[in-house]
Amino acid sequence: MVMTRVQNHMKLAVYTRKSDQDYTDSLSNSVHLACTDDHNEFQALNRNYGILFASATVDENNVIHEKGLKNPYLFRTADGSFGIVAVRVDALGNDDEDSRGHILLWTSPDLVTFHNQGLVQLHQELYVKEAICHLNSTGEEYEIRWRDNEGNYYLNRLSDLMKPERISPPEPAEAFAVERPDETLPGINPGNVISVDSRTGRSVQASWTPLHNTEICVPESVSVTSAEDLKAVKATAVYSDGSTADKQVAWDAQGIDFTAPGTYTVPGKVVTHEFPFPLASGYADPVILLWHSKYYFLATNDNANDIGIYVREADTLNGLFAPGYQEAVILDLNEEHNFFQTFWAPEFHVIGEDLYILFAVGGREWGPQCHLMKLNKGGGIMNAADWDMPVRVKRADGAYLAEDGITLDMTYYKADGTSCVVWSYRKGIGTPLDTGSMLYIATVHEDNPAVLTSEPVLLSRPLFGWENAQGTINNEGPYPLITEDRVYIAYSGGAATGYTYALGLLSIPRGSDYLDNNAWSKVSTPVMSYYSIEGIYGAGHNSFFRDYDGNVLMLYHGEEQLVKHGTRCSAMHRVHFNRQGVPVLDVAKERDVHPDYADCSMQVIVHAETDKINK
Repeated sequence: MVMTRVQNHMKLAVYTRKSDQDYTDSLSNSVHLACTDDHNEFQALNRNYGILFASATVDENNVIHEKGLKNPYLFRTADGSFGIVAVRVDALGNDDEDSRGHILLWTSPDLVTFHNQGLVQLHQELYVKEAICHLNSTGEEYEIRWRDNEGNYYLNRLSDLMKPERISPPEPAEAFAVERPDETLPGINPGNVISVDSRTGRSVQASWTPLHNTEICVPESVSVTSAEDLKAVKATAVYSDGSTADKQVAWDAQGIDFTAPGTYTVPGKVVTHEFPFPLASGYADPVILLWHSKYYFLATNDNANDIGIYVREADTLNGLFAPGYQEAVILDLNEEHNFFQTFWAPEFHVIGEDLYILFAVGGREWGPQCHLMKLNKGGGIMNAADWDMPVRVKRADGAYLAEDGITLDMTYYKADGTSCVVWSYRKGIGTPLDTGSMLYIATVHEDNPAVLTSEPVLLSRPLFGWENAQGTINNEGPYPLITEDRVYIAYSGGAATGYTYALGLLSIPRGSDYLDNNAWSKVSTPVMSYYSIEGIYGAGHNSFFRDYDGNVLMLYHGEEQLVKHGTRCSAMHRVHFNRQGVPVLDVAKERDVHPDYADCSMQVIVHAETDKINK
């Protein structure tokens, strides 16, 4: 009899990574997670990309100062959840004057969602080199033990992690040792390791392992009366978290006589929604519109030095990118109206009963600003003469959206009767007083969306290291995705023309006050990065649309090479929704439909139409 050993516990480890030419300090100085597998060997989670990033500080001039972290330490809390402490450092990993005497503290119920408890002050003057945290022997108090840069050890006591301001003064303490992993991953700076039960460990592992297709299910048999009935039969794709997605199948109906009763074994192949990359070379910030039974493609045209708005029209999605595609310039350089450069990020939006294009454009002097233009009633999208002259977006008081900076990447959504616009604003670009690009939100009225009906509200700014990678201090490219229970805003951070460009995600419950920035949640790590899909680097500035078959798809641009400045190319794949209904943006290629499961078959019972009527 062969006995199988059941692993009843697992180990979790935290660490930072050593930076290299491709994984910068902004990325490496963050909390990473690993767990043991069935062979008790550590495997990196989240593809070995950072999970938790220190927040930058903002000075009195509204300038962001990037921060990182070192020596993360993972511990269990009194209620069985988790805590993480770490030492905050500057952007390059050195001692940070702003953090002198402090450590960072997060709490987490599941190591998936994190609550930032902010800085905890351990000392007035000394720098903290490393810190650990444990419950004391009675389980009533946390002991934070730490070491300074001179090798001295101290102890602070804290009864409630949610109230770090109540921490006790430091007192001298004995030296402590950190339990490190026995075998570490290559290229890391190891933190500590803890043991958890296998159920907890598997949950953490699954949450940070890329979602993937595990099987395809089709009915064993179906009864049909026509080819249309057969075409309507779908497959169910099952994924590693237990979520599912309906998939169309290309059924091979050859040899079936739908005019006479019979039984057939019919093969089929699951439609993958896998589109080649690149779809369109030199086209960035792409969007697709479904309008009057046709598809329209719109993007920033890098091939034309970002001058002009180019639109494609086709009867099918593939037709937009097939040789001989139809393309028209509906807005070109116009000296009379001071449209000279940066025709950036055009987006189609139906607002009220009208179709608009929201975009940024600049004059003879560089400085893009948000504009919109409306299609005349009954006009044709491909006909430039059918579009009204663009107007620049204004505030409620009649002043322009910005007089002292640049505005771009405006998007629109309507939820629960409220119409909102979201855009990116930046002041002082290229100067020591650069604020970085920030996302703002405001309400508008459908009858006149070029004028705000509320004051702009700051929604997000690039405080995480992944949003600052390669010195870009960037939050831009917002685009909404509305589900039954939440409004999601995907946005981009990192280098817009480089491989570190990545997608972040904001969300808020439906029915909330959309102008309450405290009601919005922001995911701590990118939901899609250059680690997500093989062969696509710098994935960012995305949009969403639903095709004529009801599939939610996303467009974005990426690059074919791991370089700092490459050619931006359009890409597209399906959006998956996990078991909690949250959109997962990186389920593509074989992880969406694995080639081993794409071929399927079922028994088809044909009933003639007259036979069906008689029954």
